Amino acid sequence: MKSIKLLALTLSALITGTMLIGCAAKSNEPTVKKDLSLTIYAGLMEDHAQSVAKEFEKATGVKTTIVRLSGGEILTRIDAEKANPKASVWYGGPADTFIAAKGKDLIEPYVSPSAKDIPDKFKDKDGYWTGIYNGYLGFVCNQKLLKEKNVEVPKSWQDLLKPEFKGQIVVAHPGSSGTAYTMVATLVQLMGEKDAMDYLKKLDANIKQYPKTGSAPAQMAGMGEAMVGICFLHDGIKYQKEGYTDIVLSAPSEGTGYEIGAVALIKGGPDKEAAKMFVDWCLKKEAQELGQKNGSFQFLTNPNAQPPKEAEQLKSTKLINYDMEFAGTNRARLVEEWHKVTNK
Repeated sequence: MKSIKLLALTLSALITGTMLIGCAAKSNEPTVKKDLSLTIYAGLMEDHAQSVAKEFEKATGVKTTIVRLSGGEILTRIDAEKANPKASVWYGGPADTFIAAKGKDLIEPYVSPSAKDIPDKFKDKDGYWTGIYNGYLGFVCNQKLLKEKNVEVPKSWQDLLKPEFKGQIVVAHPGSSGTAYTMVATLVQLMGEKDAMDYLKKLDANIKQYPKTGSAPAQMAGMGEAMVGICFLHDGIKYQKEGYTDIVLSAPSEGTGYEIGAVALIKGGPDKEAAKMFVDWCLKKEAQELGQKNGSFQFLTNPNAQPPKEAEQLKSTKLINYDMEFAGTNRARLVEEWHKVTNK
């Protein structure tokens, strides 16, 4: 009888131990929440954003919807919806615009456990936004068009004012595009506000078009619709790899600005639990590495993540000491000044 009791106790201990080991193993896996849903306003490339949503849903069970907009459009939309937010996360696009949103009380702080891996220079000190990637502003040029017109690749901001570029430059509209606003803020910091606005007025005479999205100028240059697109250089790499073989990249010799693409919680968003789960997940190494598999070749903010080899060519770009706080807090005013000098 004693032997039977001893055997029963041993079996019970083994079963309990096995269950505990199983639970411990599972505790390191993402929590699956099939009853949750999440809407994200995404300011990065559509294919990148959709891939991230798919992988997050696969990892967590959270039904995830992406709405792709430019950074300025997201800022306008969450401001319009602030009484009844429709989305819970803002994912991607320059942090300048997130800083403007913080000033308007449109995003809320959240310090993710995953943010411990992100260097301080890539995140808001109060936890309102955290950086996910880093990209440099420059010129995406069509070398075939340049050669046909016997024009040299522009190597400086001043080169863009040359008469041979009249009607041959494309840059997005800074009212809708975070990329284009980065250009405005860069020039103000590089030249001073008065000289920068004088420059932008002269540049306007050479502009063919101001599309809504920041990546459009790279594609238009690649397609031969313009000699030069002013945009983030990683967008040029994307279109090079998609077969636009006439693309050549150039960065201004005076120096250029950059973006820290960010993620934040939209204040009062409807899906807070799912939103925090997404922020935790998207800051991790594996999530950051998804971009390069989907045509996005920025530098990454998580030092444990493997950056795309395609971005190596951009490391020598001369950067200014870009003041993101200044750019964010002065966004509305500088866009209005741009409107005045260009009448656009």
